[in-house]
Amino acid sequence: MTNHSEPVGVTGEAKITLRSAGELAEALPYLLGFRPEDCIVLVALHEGRFGGRVRLGIPDRPEDWPAVADLLARCLIGECVRRDGKPDSIIAFLCQDPAPARAGTGRLTMERLRPLAQLLRTACGALDVPVTEALCLSADHYWSYCCVRPDCCPPDGNPVTGPGTSVMAATAAYAGIQVRASEQEVKARLAPLVTALGPEQERALDAASMDLVPRMLSPHRRAGVEAQTLDLARLCMRRLADASSAPDALEADLKDDELLAHDEAAVLILGLQDRETRDRAAEWMEGDEAACALRLWRALARRCVGDYCEHAAAPLTLAGWVAWSLGDTVEADVALEMALGADPDYVFARLLNEARSGGLDPEPVRRSLRGRRADHDEASDPVVDRGEGDAEAAGIREAEDAGFREAEDAGFREREVASITEGEAAGLTEGAAVGITEGEGGSGEQASEPLVPGTKHVVDPGVSRAARGLEAALRRRGERRPGAGTRPGRAGTRAPRRPSGRRRIVHQRQRGEG
Repeated sequence: MTNHSEPVGVTGEAKITLRSAGELAEALPYLLGFRPEDCIVLVALHEGRFGGRVRLGIPDRPEDWPAVADLLARCLIGECVRRDGKPDSIIAFLCQDPAPARAGTGRLTMERLRPLAQLLRTACGALDVPVTEALCLSADHYWSYCCVRPDCCPPDGNPVTGPGTSVMAATAAYAGIQVRASEQEVKARLAPLVTALGPEQERALDAASMDLVPRMLSPHRRAGVEAQTLDLARLCMRRLADASSAPDALEADLKDDELLAHDEAAVLILGLQDRETRDRAAEWMEGDEAACALRLWRALARRCVGDYCEHAAAPLTLAGWVAWSLGDTVEADVALEMALGADPDYVFARLLNEARSGGLDPEPVRRSLRGRRADHDEASDPVVDRGEGDAEAAGIREAEDAGFREAEDAGFREREVASITEGEAAGLTEGAAVGITEGEGGSGEQASEPLVPGTKHVVDPGVSRAARGLEAALRRRGERRPGAGTRPGRAGTRAPRRPSGRRRIVHQRQRGEG
């Protein structure tokens, strides 16, 4: 088998050469950050080094396998071509343990998935990228679909080396790389509660919504809800920081749940549905403050129970953002995936997910949020719940944005009385998708996010500073072309100057349409 080298750690100084199928099987959890279960994983190789990778759950119906194989091959190879060039080859992993419903062994699982492995090899080969190795991992054993030698790959498979006993494990431990037991372990920390606390939390959410939603809809009182939400969040974060930590993740989450009252969780969950409040909360992204914020966002995501499951999009997105900012890409990907599952139209989650999949650095978003926080720190007047609606004095909104907030509130009230039709939802979603994909005008969030999930609002460009910085980074990356900037300029010539008023004109047009 061809040797493959993988750098370990941020600096890439420690390297490991994988020489066999068994070493590839042992390395997979360290490539993903967790032990995969019931999924397909494709890993690209560039000159013997690991490159991009894609992962997707194994469909239950074999008739869906051809479409899935073609989709994964096109996604991986297309992304590799865009970022690093066409890969030399691909390694395929099929990970699935025998389930009681299937009543089989690891060998039977391997045979059942053999057609899927062949479809993956065919789909990648059709794009002129060969699959040099295809492995099935099941019941702590591995099988190679590419090797037919019984002395190398016996029919009953080869055992996978136990955790922590391989060279890969030792090198990863030295580099500080942690491997979770499974992806389900990460999801369990973010999933809604299924205990007896669920009904009590839902009743608290009902009571809080009666108080908060009318105030959030009022242009004059929304700032007061924002201040109340952020002050309570800071109080809860200090409470979590003062509590003793538990080494076990489940025990730590139980302690965090005990420190958060139902009414406090309800106020925070509903308050974070406001985009301005959510962006202020996203500023807690670095250092010890970020660690406490992540614990709080996890706890709030678990409290989004019953009819309030869609409200989890806000705390899940914040959890994904903070985890990404802290370097935990595994939890970031899981949290963003769950956020989009709760609300597929949540713009900030979609932008973050696109940035993560595109391999962008989180620093542009951090830089934007640092600037926003500095602006807030310079504001001299505190935010209070008063009736004059002086947004400028409150330090929350510029005068020119006040009309757009009022328009949002009017649209929200209208849709609360009459539910939005499927046709309207499809049109708004399509318009938001076009705005994000094309990035026209660079105005930031092209689609306004609702105060309460499940409702739509008019377009309000430029409100979310976090999303504005993130979309600008995505747009700049999308505009890059191979070889751009490499041609030397001719002496005595200058490139034509781009009109400076273009962005302002686009913004005015969009606001007029909104």
